[in-house]
Amino acid sequence: MHKTSATLLIIDDDDVVRASLAAYLEDSGFKVLQANNGLQGLEVFQQEGPDLMICDLRMPQVDGLELIRRINALGVEVPVIVVSGAGVMNDAVEALRLGAADYLIKPLEDLAVLEHSVRRALDRSRLRVENQRYREKLEAANRELQASLHLLQEDQNAGRQVQMNMLPVTPWQADGLNFAHQIIPSLYLSGDFVDYFRIDERRIGFYLADVSGHGASSAFVTVLLKFMTTRLLYEWRRGGTLPEFKPSDVLGHINRGLINCKLGKHVTMLGGVIDEESGMLTYSIGGHLPLPVLFENGQARYLEGRGLPVGLFQEAEYGDLVMKLPESFSLTLLSDGILDLLPGDTLKEKELALPQLVSQAGGTLGGLRQVLGLANLGEMPDDIALLVLSRNLA
Repeated sequence: MHKTSATLLIIDDDDVVRASLAAYLEDSGFKVLQANNGLQGLEVFQQEGPDLMICDLRMPQVDGLELIRRINALGVEVPVIVVSGAGVMNDAVEALRLGAADYLIKPLEDLAVLEHSVRRALDRSRLRVENQRYREKLEAANRELQASLHLLQEDQNAGRQVQMNMLPVTPWQADGLNFAHQIIPSLYLSGDFVDYFRIDERRIGFYLADVSGHGASSAFVTVLLKFMTTRLLYEWRRGGTLPEFKPSDVLGHINRGLINCKLGKHVTMLGGVIDEESGMLTYSIGGHLPLPVLFENGQARYLEGRGLPVGLFQEAEYGDLVMKLPESFSLTLLSDGILDLLPGDTLKEKELALPQLVSQAGGTLGGLRQVLGLANLGEMPDDIALLVLSRNLA
C-alpha cells in the first residue's frame, strides 16, 4: 500500500461531488486540493505541484481532455484519473490515449474503488520515477565504465591510474575491523584486484580476485568486476534479486556475467561478509589458491573451502561457509602469485610454508612485506595481491 502523504488535486464543477470525494480521500490520509473548473485547476496545479490529479471530463471553459493536453504540454508526468458521468466510449479512449491513468464513471457508488485507483496510480508513478533514476544511474555507470576502458586502451599510464582509483583506501577501519592491501603487478597493469565496502549498518563485504592472464586484457576484467559488484550492491539496496547478499550468490552472479560477456577470461575469487553484530564470517571460494590464512594466538592455519573458478562453467554452484571470528585475529588473502616467493620446490611444500610465514609476520601486512621481501622484488612472472583484515592485534 502506498504511503498516504501524497497530495491530490480534485477538479470538478459539481460542488457536492467534489466535496464528497475530497472528504473521503482526506479521511484516507491524503492531502486534498480543490478547484471548481479547468482554468482554476491548471493554476492550482502549477502553483502546488500535486502528486495526482482527479478531474471531471465535462467542465465549462476548459474540459478534462483539454486540461490533460495542457498539463502534458508542461512536460510534467503526473497521473490523472478521469471521473465522468458522460459515459461516452470515445471520451474514455481519448483520455487514456492522452495518458490518463484511469477512467471512472459517475456516480461512484463505492468510493473505495476511487481510492484503489488513486493508490495504484501513485504506485505506478513512483515506480516509473524510480526506474528512471535507476536507468540514469546505470547509464552513468556504463559511461564511466566505457570511459575507464577507453583510458586503458589509449594510455597505459592513465589505465593504471584508473585501476588504482578503483581500489579501496588502505588502511581502512570500520568499527574495530582493520583492512589493508597491497597489489604488485607483474606488468604495468594488474589482473589482481581487491575490494572491501560496507553493505549496510552491520555488515561489511570484501573480496580478492585473480583474473587469468596478465596486463591490459586482464585489467579490463578487474574494471568489469568492480562495476558488477557495485551494480549488484545498488540493486540489492533497492530490493533486488539477492535479499541476503550472500558471497555464494555474488560469485554466482559474477560467474554468469563473465560467461555472458564472452571475454575468454575467468577469475579465481575469495569473497566474504562479516556480520559485526554476531561476529560471524560467511565466505565463499571460487577456485582460488592459496586458501585464506587465519592467524590467532600466535598460530596460523588455512580456512577450509573449495569451489570452481568463476566465469568458466555455466552450471557452477558456490557454497557458503560460516565461522565465528575470534576476538583477536587476522585473516590473510593472497593471489597465487605469492607462491613464486615461497620456499619449496613443490606446491605442497610452498603451501606448508605459507602459514608459518604468516605466523612469523605476526599476521600483519607490514610483517608480510618484511618476511617476503616485497619491497625489493625484481621482475615477477605473475601479479601479487595481498589483503589482510584484522581485529585487536597487539
